[in-house]
Amino acid sequence: MSIPVRDLKGVGEKTEKLLVKAGIVTTDDLLRYYPRAYREYGPPVRAESIREGESCTLRLRLITNINISRNSRFPVVTAGGADETGRVSLIWYRAAYLRSVLRKGGTYVFSGKIVRRRGQLILEHPEVFSTEEYSLLENTLQPVYPLTGGLTQKQMIRFVKAAIDQQALLPEYLTEEIRTSYKLAERNFAAVNIHFPKDRESLVSARNRLAFDEFLLFILSIRLLKEKTDTIQNSWKIKPVWKTEEIIEGLPYTLTNAQMNVWRQIEKDLSGHALMSRLIQGDVGSGKTIVAFLAAVLTALNGYQAAILAPTEVLARQHFESMKKLLEENGLSELCPVLLTGAVTASEKRKIYEKMRSDEAKLIIGTHALLQEKAEYASLALVVTDEQHRFGVKQRAALLERGNPPHVLVMSATPIPRTLAMILYGDLDVSILDEMPKNRLPIKNCVINTGQRMRACAFIVKQVREGRQAYVICPMVEESAEMEAENVTDYADELRGILPDDISVGVLHGRMKAKEKNAVMDDFAAGRLHVLVSTTVVEVGVNVPNATVMVIENAERFGLAQLHQLRGRVGRGDAQSYCIFVQGNQDSGTAKRLDVIARSNDGFFIASEDLKMRGPGDLFGIRQSGELDFHVADIFQDSDVLQEASQAAGDILSMDPQLTLPQNRMLRSELEKYGAWSEESAVL
Repeated sequence: MSIPVRDLKGVGEKTEKLLVKAGIVTTDDLLRYYPRAYREYGPPVRAESIREGESCTLRLRLITNINISRNSRFPVVTAGGADETGRVSLIWYRAAYLRSVLRKGGTYVFSGKIVRRRGQLILEHPEVFSTEEYSLLENTLQPVYPLTGGLTQKQMIRFVKAAIDQQALLPEYLTEEIRTSYKLAERNFAAVNIHFPKDRESLVSARNRLAFDEFLLFILSIRLLKEKTDTIQNSWKIKPVWKTEEIIEGLPYTLTNAQMNVWRQIEKDLSGHALMSRLIQGDVGSGKTIVAFLAAVLTALNGYQAAILAPTEVLARQHFESMKKLLEENGLSELCPVLLTGAVTASEKRKIYEKMRSDEAKLIIGTHALLQEKAEYASLALVVTDEQHRFGVKQRAALLERGNPPHVLVMSATPIPRTLAMILYGDLDVSILDEMPKNRLPIKNCVINTGQRMRACAFIVKQVREGRQAYVICPMVEESAEMEAENVTDYADELRGILPDDISVGVLHGRMKAKEKNAVMDDFAAGRLHVLVSTTVVEVGVNVPNATVMVIENAERFGLAQLHQLRGRVGRGDAQSYCIFVQGNQDSGTAKRLDVIARSNDGFFIASEDLKMRGPGDLFGIRQSGELDFHVADIFQDSDVLQEASQAAGDILSMDPQLTLPQNRMLRSELEKYGAWSEESAVL
């Protein structure tokens, strides 16, 4: 039985707030707060065997006193240890408490990563154990949880163990036949071993079961949703109009054959007998947005409202400005586009809501807040959403509960093989944009090491002198003591000191207020900023055609799909564009991965190669976010599990479409919790 986390031993008011901030309210939430990785505590190694970049465990006697330096913005703790084969320097950040833990002459076990500082190998920010403590951990897999500031790994481990002890056994909702057919672990075994696996085999088994469950519930949901959508008649009388053809003719570029084909499919859908539920799948830069804009304009010209949902406020605002410009150029300003985001003042929101209710505003652009209860529409006939993985089954199902459900058009730049797409998007008709605009030159890529940064800076100066602009992407907002990686605030300051005074440098990151972010993007889009140092907040959809250079610092810290998305911010004009990947470590595996993206601009090829390169060790990382509604499952890594779950879902529904047979009642209950089943939707 699930209970509030506040009722767990050791959780006080302050800790409860931190857990809630991480989305953990009940013990059920704790059990679903999966580790992001696992630490394998092997036998300690000898000091003489340490290598740069490797993680290791050492049993050392401290041979120096504990020294605390406060010359930086935080205390830095240093010490020296040794075994019979050599001496090792140790360093910690923000860990002044160690002065009362460690004693010169004492023997401890240290587990961390070896880095090179000023030519010397150092064990950086290692965990510290007594020899007795480590003997209990040796040869075990320990969970590593994603943390909110203020929480520690030891706390999270203690809380999850308490939740496991507190919870009653979870009822098994899969039949014995399914579990046997697909070699699936029992549900409670999976729930425990995903956190505290007995061994690698137990972890793989637990993860496989949880991935299967996520896929199965998702696939059942979309098949039920498809049945429901197919029975709803199109109540919106939308007919093709000549004005959209005039807009297409007046564009400063020619639509590709793929864009025209998809546009004709959408026109046919909107004027058909059934509601449209369509996915546009296309690589970065393939031109999805203009096709979606045409659909929205067609809807508005037929007298109805269209909502365009963007995943970020920055992108929503850019969509709004682009739509407004398109309408002005074509004499359609009377369609009254409005922008609704968190940055809009309360008084402005009231005016916008009134325009939506009165049907004055035909085109409403914003973030997913557009689907909240306060947003009332007079005639919402079309919902367009950017980035499909942020608009899941629950959101699509909610739209069908409206009085007159709207058409749905979703867009995705995630390169998923068609066989998998047919399973994942089972409730959607899939359109593929497989051509790039003819004026786009392929991006030129290269991988450099940190010692070549000055060459990258010189290249940025050259491009700026030619009238172009550049992005620099860093993985962090501020300096982190625990992580050796570039950050936007320090990097921007450093660049300002290196680049000529007449080259302006701006900063953009997710912690900035919406108005600040908008002002920076305005300055960059208008050319008032020459170089934008940013976190991945620019990853999705931002369009500045004059930007021709992207430098990605610590490229090893990003997945290949994310690197491809980031790279898509350049190469959006007719000038030659460049992407420079800075490899921050010397790892050969990293070099191999970055070579893949440097050799190709094809997202489907990159995804395929990424999958091939993943070894068995990658099974021991758990996804905390990603495509669609999955926390554990990975559509590429677990493609075989996905296909098995699809087969199982088909078998279940063919025998029992209503899930009313006794053996499926628990499964139906799980679907209700999942939010994909209701009494109204049960009658298909």
